[in-house]
Parts: sequence; structure tokens; C-alpha cells
Amino acid sequence: MSAFATLLTVMRKELRDLSRDRRTLALTLLLGPLLYPILILGMGKLAESRVKTQIDKPLEIPTIGAEHAPNLVRFLAAQGLNAVEAPKDLTAAIRDQNVDVALRISPDFRENWEDGKPALVEIVQDSTRRAADVPTARLKAALAGYSQQVGALRLLARGVDAQVARPLDVATQDLATAEAKRGVMLSILLPVLLTITSFLGGAYLVMDTTAGERERQSLEPLLATPAPRSAIVSGKIAAACVVGLASLLLTLLAFKLSAQLGTGAAARQLNMGFVPMLQMLFIMLPMLLIGTSLLTFLSAASKSMKEAQSHMTWLMLLPMLPGYALMVYPLKSELWQFGVPFLAQNQMLLKIIRHEAISPQMWGVYLAASLGLAAVLWYAAVRRYHQERLAISG
Repeated sequence: MSAFATLLTVMRKELRDLSRDRRTLALTLLLGPLLYPILILGMGKLAESRVKTQIDKPLEIPTIGAEHAPNLVRFLAAQGLNAVEAPKDLTAAIRDQNVDVALRISPDFRENWEDGKPALVEIVQDSTRRAADVPTARLKAALAGYSQQVGALRLLARGVDAQVARPLDVATQDLATAEAKRGVMLSILLPVLLTITSFLGGAYLVMDTTAGERERQSLEPLLATPAPRSAIVSGKIAAACVVGLASLLLTLLAFKLSAQLGTGAAARQLNMGFVPMLQMLFIMLPMLLIGTSLLTFLSAASKSMKEAQSHMTWLMLLPMLPGYALMVYPLKSELWQFGVPFLAQNQMLLKIIRHEAISPQMWGVYLAASLGLAAVLWYAAVRRYHQERLAISG
């Protein structure tokens, strides 16, 4: 039997064994595709609801010294920001999250106001509380509007055009394409999710077909056959890649379906065309090979399934590192980045999401580096399979 025929035989055997365990197969293929869109759309819906509610409804602003600035208080009330009596211990109330934001008006407010000097008002908040962001922003915007309005009236009262105090008229031209704007949410979430899915999508099958079979002492009969070890390893890796590819495809289809059925901005931002989906699948193919080859190598060195599963903790972190690093320290896209594992996948997916062109040089560096690393890991796994002690459990 040729090496390729052996590869196909081993692959079919592993997939057939997995298909018999229907519960495991369902969890492997369906858990991520069902869970990711539900979580993302659910969080998006909650965020939209919170922002809309806090923007539209009138807010009560605990105010200290409201009697010093009655005109300001009336202006804020017209903006839906109603001044109420502040609690005795305002600091404790904010720390205990009983109050989102408060306003303290200086006792010298009236005197400074009448003298034409800046009158002090202080916004009291906890900047680390995300729930207070919208009320705080509304209060700041209202105070800025009041300050600008009164400043303009003071200049007019002195016969000065109010535009004198505005030497610059700043305009912004946003060059982001419509596709890039729609892909903001996808650019944050999808690269990490797809990289994790492709890197670890076939993890269970790889570990079970190596460490699991070794623990069950069913690996020795397979290794005793005259089949080349490289073909055996390749068959197991190919079976895991099939499972990982199916999981990737289902994940993308789940995002597409969620965007079609969902409503609101969050759902619209998850929408993507079928051509970008195919491009993403092609981009993630090398990561499938890298992940399954690495897991095969690690599983071959493990004496039990439990030991093999212990690697999942640090393996889960690897695909997340580039995303977190780019959030802390954003980088401009450069050619060398397409040769760094995980970072390369992140950059390639971002270009697809933003509908940006990928140059032949980028494709060349990406494919050469990714497939080269996959080949090295595959060779390392084959060498591990040549060790006779692999067939010995314990």
C-alpha cells in the first residue's frame, strides 16, 4: 500500500471513530459556531440598549451648591439633566455605585460669574466605572455647551463678534471606507476567534488519536504495521484538519446567519460576503496544519490523555497574544509581520475584513512562513512517532 493510500485509510479510520461518538462530535463542531454569535450579538444588544436608554431618558444629577448657579441648573434641566440633592457622603455613594456622576458648584460661582471670571464647577465621577460613561459624557457635553453659549453672549454684549474667540474652524475628513467602518466589530473579534478555532479546532481528535490511543494501548498495533510512520502521522493530522476546517466553516456561516437574522448595528457589523469567507478559510488553512502538527507532537510526548490536555492552558493563550499586543501597542502593517505566527493571521484577516488589497509579497511571506513552520512541526511529530517507546503506555 502506498503512503498516500495509508494516509487516506488512517484519516477515514479516525473520522469514522469520531463519528461514532456523536456527542463529542456535536460539541466539537457546533459549540463554537453556536456560542460565539449568540454571545457577541447578545453583548452588542445589551450595549446598544444601555447606551440608548441612558442617552434618551432624563437623568438625576446629584448637585452640591445648586443655589449658587440657578441659571446653569435650569439649562441642565432643559437638557434632561435634573439637579437633585446630593447624598451626605457623596464619595461613598459613587464608590458604592449608588450614584453615577455628580456636580459640585463652587461657593464662589456667583461672584466669579458677575466679575466675568471663570466660575468653577466640578464633575465628580469614578473614571474606572464603564456604567457611568454615558451619564458623564452627557453632563460634560451640556456644561461645554453652556460655557460656549454664555461666552458668545458676553462677547456680543461688548460689541465683539463671538467668532473672534474661535480662531480655528476644525473639520475632519474620515477616509475610512464603508467596508472598514462596518468591519470594526469583526476586526476586534473575528481574528482571535478564527485563529483559536483553526489552531485548536482539531485538538480533541489529535489528542485522542495519539495520547488517548497510547493510554488505551491501541496505538501499538497500528505502529506494528509496515505502514510508514509519516503516512500514519499525516493521516491523523489530515483527519484533525478536516474537523477543524468544518468547525471554521460553521463558525463563519453562523456569523453570516446571525447577521442576516439579527437587528441593530451589532448584527450589521457581523455581516460578510461569501468571497471574504472563502478567503478567510484559505488564510486559516496553514494555521490548521500548524495547530494539529504541534498538538500531535505534544500528544506523542504525553503518556496519558490527561497529560496531553494539560497543554491546552498555554496553547489557548498563544492566538490571543497578538490581539492583546496590538490593542496595547498598535502597529502599522509591515511585511515582516506576515511571517510571524498568529500575528500574520491577524493582519491577513484584518485586511480581508477591511476589504484592503493583499500584495503578492504579503501572500508569499505569509504562505512561506506558515507552511514552513507547519512542515517543521510535522517533521518533529513524525520523528516522535519513530520512537518505539511511543507504543508503551505509562
